[in-house]
Amino acid sequence: MGLLSSLFGGNKKDESNEQEKQEKKNFEILKYDGIRARNIHQLPYAIKCFEEATALKEDTETMELLAASYIQTGKTDEARTVYNRLTELEPENTKILLSLAGVCFIQEDYSTMKEVCNKAIAIDDKNKAAFYLAAKAAMGIKDYIQAIVMLTKAIALDEDFKDAYQLRAEVLWSMRQAKEAIDDLDVILSKESDDEDALVLKGEICAATGKQEEGISYLDKVLSVNPFNEKAYIIKGTVLLESKEFDKAIAVYDEALELSPENAKLYQERGRVKLLKGDKDGSVEDLKKAIELNPESENLINGNYNNFSQENKVGIY
Repeated sequence: MGLLSSLFGGNKKDESNEQEKQEKKNFEILKYDGIRARNIHQLPYAIKCFEEATALKEDTETMELLAASYIQTGKTDEARTVYNRLTELEPENTKILLSLAGVCFIQEDYSTMKEVCNKAIAIDDKNKAAFYLAAKAAMGIKDYIQAIVMLTKAIALDEDFKDAYQLRAEVLWSMRQAKEAIDDLDVILSKESDDEDALVLKGEICAATGKQEEGISYLDKVLSVNPFNEKAYIIKGTVLLESKEFDKAIAVYDEALELSPENAKLYQERGRVKLLKGDKDGSVEDLKKAIELNPESENLINGNYNNFSQENKVGIY
């Protein structure tokens, strides 16, 4: 029987089976070594394991782990390549489509992100995350009406979708629809009265619409809960600056910098206030410190801080 098997290719079949078994074993070893490495934050080694594993077998879970590891190490192009391949392998998998949309968002490729989200919605029109990401894509291309439509659909699917309320409020405020924006924020605050993002935006809107004291009270509430909230300090400082209360604005940044002495943005903002107050020497010192902490600041700040003035402008009517 052994001779017959040999004559008719039995050994070749056995060899093929053995090779398949070995490849399967190697794949499993590489995959789980990669998972262990990723769990202990050894990402370069994890990526190497996942790359070699997926070269042996295009396994969905392993490819997703590889893409996620790429993202963690800032390799978004590589992650996008993996997700593109996954969408070819599993074109009806909305989870993969939305992961690809997330990478497009990081890369600021909002047009492709919109297309990908639309595919996900066509597959599953009950997926609130697909509508939410579609709204973010619409915001990226400044189609604010479409963003509101998508967020409204997401909220219709889940009336407790806090992130959708927050984002819709931000879009509405960017369109200067103050009342509608506050209505959305109040929905969040009715369920979570200390929500920082909602309080900061409500404080900004109130200050911008002639309710400065009320606006500052919301910002102070945020800072009482989280004294490290940079955005709350900056908006409070901007509100006071736009009211020409220079000393109070500087005091806000002094307080913030006591807690966060390595924050370049806070030095930039305090320097801007000092410059507008007429303290050029103090402004220059803050600017130097900001650049020391974050050398990229030098490319972002012009002589009059005009760009930051526009960026942080509360938008008083």
